[in-house]
Amino acid sequence: MYPIKIACETYTWQMPGEQYKGKLDHILRVISKAGFSGIEPETSFFGPLEDPVRMREALDACGLELAALCHVEDWRNPKESAGEAHRAGKWMDFLAHFPDTLYLLVQMPGKDRQDLVARQSNVLSCLNAIGARASARGIACSFHPNSPAGSVFRTAEDYAVLMEGLHAGPVGYCPDVGHIAKGGMDPVQILSAYRSLVNLVHYKDIHADGRWARTGTGVIDFAAITGYLKATGYTGWIVMEDECDRAISDPDGLTLEAGKYLDGTLKPLIGNMTP
Repeated sequence: MYPIKIACETYTWQMPGEQYKGKLDHILRVISKAGFSGIEPETSFFGPLEDPVRMREALDACGLELAALCHVEDWRNPKESAGEAHRAGKWMDFLAHFPDTLYLLVQMPGKDRQDLVARQSNVLSCLNAIGARASARGIACSFHPNSPAGSVFRTAEDYAVLMEGLHAGPVGYCPDVGHIAKGGMDPVQILSAYRSLVNLVHYKDIHADGRWARTGTGVIDFAAITGYLKATGYTGWIVMEDECDRAISDPDGLTLEAGKYLDGTLKPLIGNMTP
């Protein structure tokens, strides 16, 4: 096992709309061809591969690992709704078949940031409740904050609240370097400040004006970030995703190009992966 491995997220195939939902087998083949070691699918993509036996067969056929499973919910109230709790239980049942896979929790951004303090408290309450149930089943969790205008954890001040709420709890932190930059923060500084909580990392590029960039064409210093992760002994997954506009029309081609960046830049930086 490599100390650091690199996977690909499915959000690139979400940008065109609904046409790739239920076609996870196709996405697996593209990710494998691009040279990634694993995949982090969002739950809406699974379709027939919700069956863990079929999912295992599909992963093995492509030579991939299930790095993480991404589950998005609203979590607007102090306790999970019945539907939210049911869906969390369903995906924990699935992950029982993949004991090395992280359960990645993501909150759907709202339309604004009204009632911010209460909304931050509510999502933290839900996260820690889910994390406690998952931990009891041997499932490790992580939380991925994002940066749209309605996100409740998008600035440095928000992150201080988030990390205090996660500290010593059952849920780790997944920094997304693109969302960190879009929130006006420096990715290496945030990683350094909250390194003890980090158990998954997302790589995404961004232009200086805030538009998402094709991997390697924006302002994110992946060399510095990767160097920091190596220097601090990080041994988890890095998950890459592209959200630039080209993903709307050509998610497959964009991912294959990201694979070239993976081979030419990231693998040499990590230094422990065969090309």
